[in-house]
Amino acid sequence: MVVANSCDNIPMLQLGTLEFDCPAVMGVLNVTPDSFSDGGRFVARDAALREAESMAAAGAAIIDIGGESTRPGAGSVNAQQELDRILPVIEAIRGAVDTPISVDTSKPDVMRAAVAAGAAMINDVRALQADGALQAAIELKRPVCLMHMQGMPRTMQNEPTYDDIVVEVGSFLRQRVAQCRDAGLDQDLIVIDPGFGFGKTHSHNIELLANLRQLQDIGRPLLVGLSRKSMLGELTGRNVDERLPASISAAVLAVMHGAQIVRAHDVAATVDALRVADAVMEAGERR
Repeated sequence: MVVANSCDNIPMLQLGTLEFDCPAVMGVLNVTPDSFSDGGRFVARDAALREAESMAAAGAAIIDIGGESTRPGAGSVNAQQELDRILPVIEAIRGAVDTPISVDTSKPDVMRAAVAAGAAMINDVRALQADGALQAAIELKRPVCLMHMQGMPRTMQNEPTYDDIVVEVGSFLRQRVAQCRDAGLDQDLIVIDPGFGFGKTHSHNIELLANLRQLQDIGRPLLVGLSRKSMLGELTGRNVDERLPASISAAVLAVMHGAQIVRAHDVAATVDALRVADAVMEAGERR
């Protein structure tokens, strides 16, 4: 059992099961030169390791490592490039901290190699739809996050349209959970992510956040990634490195609307905010 101290009621990520007794923070660690908020800062293994140690000390329940940017307009990289970026970092972190590692990838070969190196979870923006990805997840028997995205990263923000964003995202995630389960993936290993900013306009994102609780009936833990997103820049007029207050507000709102995992760049501040939100929600439930 791997335990991560992110609040008084300790959330756990175990091999073969998921358990979150309170809101958990997933720290974002991009080892890419072109991510939207921190591209290039953690490409070097030692810099990435220091950041991971800082996240773990701040209370991250999971550290999510990505070797390919998924920002709008991002170019693709091949599996070997991705592996060259993430494997040294995963190996270094596994030897230094106990916090579980998630690998942010859509490629089955990267999933397998990352798990072999010590990753405990798979975070896939394509919801295991790439060739071979679902079979790899079934074989690996690790928790996996299925995310909704309209289009692909390079084109997803080219006029995305929906008749009803909440209904359509919920329908996709519900169907994808069922498809993965029917193919042989243990449903108890699945987390879902509505994919804020992935093929969605500013108004789509706001509507989705306001109605996030409607996704709870899918019956799987809900992960959200709102940290430093462009929707927050549109609301506040702030540059990407000035969006901490907005990111914290969005994280708290997400948790109060049913999210169980919050993916964040600023781990310490987010952990503190979610401790307050969790205490208030718990007190409300007692009345």
